[in-house]
Amino acid sequence: MRAWIDMTNSPHVPFFRPLIRLLEERGHEVVVSARAFAQTLELLDDAGVPYEVVGPPHAGARRSAKIRAMGGRLHALRRFARRHRFDLAMSHSSHELAIAARSLGIPSAYAFDYEFAVSQHRLGARAATRVVVPEAIPQERLDALGAGARKVRRYRGLKEEYYLAGFVPDPSVADRLGVDRSRVLVVVRTPPEVALYHLHANPLFDAVVRRLGEDPAVHAVVLPRTPAQRGALRSLALPSLIVPAHAVDAHSLVLDADLVVSAGGTMNREAVALGTPVLTTFGGRMGAVDETLVAQGRMRLLESVDDLVLERKPATTRPTLRDPAAMLDLMLAALER
Repeated sequence: MRAWIDMTNSPHVPFFRPLIRLLEERGHEVVVSARAFAQTLELLDDAGVPYEVVGPPHAGARRSAKIRAMGGRLHALRRFARRHRFDLAMSHSSHELAIAARSLGIPSAYAFDYEFAVSQHRLGARAATRVVVPEAIPQERLDALGAGARKVRRYRGLKEEYYLAGFVPDPSVADRLGVDRSRVLVVVRTPPEVALYHLHANPLFDAVVRRLGEDPAVHAVVLPRTPAQRGALRSLALPSLIVPAHAVDAHSLVLDADLVVSAGGTMNREAVALGTPVLTTFGGRMGAVDETLVAQGRMRLLESVDDLVLERKPATTRPTLRDPAAMLDLMLAALER
């Protein structure tokens, strides 16, 4: 079988890396297309995953620009697919892959874990052969996206618990970044400012960055999504802030950290999976997965910068991990007739 995977954002690389390994171990061929956005290409290079950049880069936050870029990328994806004659297409939130695959008669699996990215999921879920989601998302929310129960395949827990199962930490990452081990280590993830579901400003996140960056007892490593975010953070010149110049091994950093503060979603859940305390400043509508984590006390909402508690992580925390083969089997359900 020749499988096609499209990666369009940074979290897709760790999600698919163990699935690619499993597919190849089973004797299948995997071909990866990618979009130039965030650290996707850097992470693919670091992981040693061959890929071809297909279509234009991310079009930014404006809806009209996104629509124009989607048309160009769909055309490019179809040309790419015709060259390779794929048997199966898989993505995590790449609605363009699902649409292109359907137009060419290729079965596709479309995974996601945040149901309120409505614009893309209404396209991707309707076009896909199978939709793969966590158990936490209620079926009525999926019905509204065009993902009826017969099309849906569900997994237990968090997607991060599956792809982190084979994770081998690198304890030197923090040292290479210049982290002072005598300080509390906080890892910070910036907001997804170009996402349609997160267009408004996040003043709480800005306040958190300034609070951490001015605390001599803290070293805060801030992981930006875009060059513009990186430049803006560095221009603050805050003494306790570290802003890496390139993509880093964030999983090792999160495991090493005493606290994660994230305005996104994936890094929050990676922290939960790895047993690191996490505060969310997410400014969009909270999805079912994060609602469940907050209700369980595995993640906390940060409502004010005054609520930050900066202390060492308990030594008793343990990762929660699951078998990635179970995730792959759900994706392969797209081949069912």
